[in-house]
Amino acid sequence: MTQVSIAALVVAVRSGRRLVSFPTDTIPALAARPDQGELIFAAKQRQPDKPLILMAATPEALWPFAQGQPAELEVWRKMAQDHWPGALTLVLPASDRVPPGLKPPEVTTVGLRVPAWAIAQTILQQTGPLATTSINRSGQPPLELLENIESEFPEVLTPLASQWHLPIGRDTANSVRQPSTVIRWTGQDWEVLRQGMLKL
Repeated sequence: MTQVSIAALVVAVRSGRRLVSFPTDTIPALAARPDQGELIFAAKQRQPDKPLILMAATPEALWPFAQGQPAELEVWRKMAQDHWPGALTLVLPASDRVPPGLKPPEVTTVGLRVPAWAIAQTILQQTGPLATTSINRSGQPPLELLENIESEFPEVLTPLASQWHLPIGRDTANSVRQPSTVIRWTGQDWEVLRQGMLKL
């Protein structure tokens, strides 16, 4: 059985060698401890040239993983203040705190996000930042329904079915929710890399 209490899920992911999945305000996340990102790549059958996103309960938990000049930090904090928690991923210059398995060595940026969804917040408040991505095999659509996740990823721990609440306003039979919008800091301004749920 892969459905567990939130307390058990938190203990498992913090131990380091377990993958977990939980709902967010966009699509469900596949998550691992930041220094165990290779588990995600293996489970998704994904090439390691695609970086993972660091997700946390608060902006303060994420800023140590980015580095920039004071003026840049002010711009980043303003964007976070306007849209976090929410469906926005900021791609910023990575600090030396970013674990090697989170991104390829030649990539100098890191994606950061604070989700606006109660169960995700509850989990992240207890685990600290987690390496995350969508839960699906590489090249396949993201999975949303718990039964599909359990079928495709039987080794992944999830919250109990009674806690697997998806955001309201979707057709669970047919609809696929959009992922987060992704913007990258160019050094001068923001560049939209992916237009997702949040329209910028």
